[in-house]
Amino acid sequence: MVNRAKIKELMNESACSHNKDKKKGEGCDKPKPGLAAGGCAFDGAQISLFPYADAIHLVHGPQTCLGASWETRETLTSYEGRDHTVMGFTTGITTNDVIFGGDKRLADSIDYIMQNYKPEAVFVYSTCVTALVGDDIDMTCKLASEKHGIPVVPVHAPGFVGGKNLGSRLAGEAVLENLIGTKEPEFTTPYDINLIGDYNVTGDMWQYLPIFEKIGIRVLSSLSGDGRVGDIRCAHRAKLNVIVCAKSLITLCRKMQENYGIPWVSVSFYGKRDTTFAIMEIVKALGDEALIKKAKEVIAQEEAKLEEALQEYKALFAGKKAVLNTGGNKAWSIASGLQDLGIEVVATSIRKSTEDDIAKAREYLGENGLLMKAPASEQAKAIDERGAHILLAGGRSLYTAIKKKISFIDVNQEKKVSYGGYGGLLNLAEDLKHAFNNPVFANVSKKAPWEAE
Repeated sequence: MVNRAKIKELMNESACSHNKDKKKGEGCDKPKPGLAAGGCAFDGAQISLFPYADAIHLVHGPQTCLGASWETRETLTSYEGRDHTVMGFTTGITTNDVIFGGDKRLADSIDYIMQNYKPEAVFVYSTCVTALVGDDIDMTCKLASEKHGIPVVPVHAPGFVGGKNLGSRLAGEAVLENLIGTKEPEFTTPYDINLIGDYNVTGDMWQYLPIFEKIGIRVLSSLSGDGRVGDIRCAHRAKLNVIVCAKSLITLCRKMQENYGIPWVSVSFYGKRDTTFAIMEIVKALGDEALIKKAKEVIAQEEAKLEEALQEYKALFAGKKAVLNTGGNKAWSIASGLQDLGIEVVATSIRKSTEDDIAKAREYLGENGLLMKAPASEQAKAIDERGAHILLAGGRSLYTAIKKKISFIDVNQEKKVSYGGYGGLLNLAEDLKHAFNNPVFANVSKKAPWEAE
């Protein structure tokens, strides 16, 4: 069961750069009333682990908790076996279980899963109800693991402990305590890395993995995009941890450095500049001169190919301004991609961003850029005052774009096309071109001809 000491430890992460100058207890943002309205800790834990298609994700709680969280993010997988993420699994506890305890129902559910599906592992998520009832999920999972011979991993992230960011951190703790270091790889290389925090949404990872292969970098394991449970169990043999746009898993990387001596770097693969920077950070950290030389050659080829393809788009985007309302690390990573296309980002949302993300957003937008703390109420004003031509945001902001008669793109997890790596920047450029050329946004709020007369 998660306790206050664990939450306090995660919210005062010593590896976070913004915590170094703070007093004890003044670390990352503490849970506040209403924080879970944008996604609770349980939601965050599921987001972090759900891409493991060879595992079953069992929600120990009411059916509604499963319905609110099940697969919504286009986390693509190349797993050739049965993809268990397309099905939802829940113990579906009842009032009777609340009164007498739900441990037996949980044990029976795991038995049913093993009898009918035979996954590589089972992740068991506690929820608000089962955490408050006090079910001994740890013991039930331990006995089930011994009985069936596979990892049965308790994930203690009930929604009431905080928001999605904390849930992601708790998921990392579950993986570290129950999976990493429990298996040895068949072989290792000097260039083995772990990818941490890329969930392969719309295939983002697949944009840059071919470049890794050209250079000679091997991805030993992933947490958790297109990942395999067997691989993450071997993650302790990697030479480097690469955090991709997800500082919520920084605690996991810090502890792997302490326990296994694995250093880590934090990078982003959105935009040309950041993709190039990310590749060079990785090869420099691996410290092989031949690898660095090869990386420079591959980058030069990829950049030249990309620049040639982007010429027609840059001419179209000249003088365009954008407002970005997506939050988190995308406050700056998507902004970087837009700037690489020649678009000025005049405002970005920092509502769900960490202090590190906010600092990076300020760096990318400059002193004149607007960092919106309450984007729902600020974005319309920002569009007017800054003369923006396009709004990039989640689907709920579409109506703001329509009212302001400017172009719109949905860049949240509901998007269907990858914007990662060099190839993803071309996809973003194509989407922007179609949005700017779409006559709907300019005409949709005009009066009907009979009203204008």
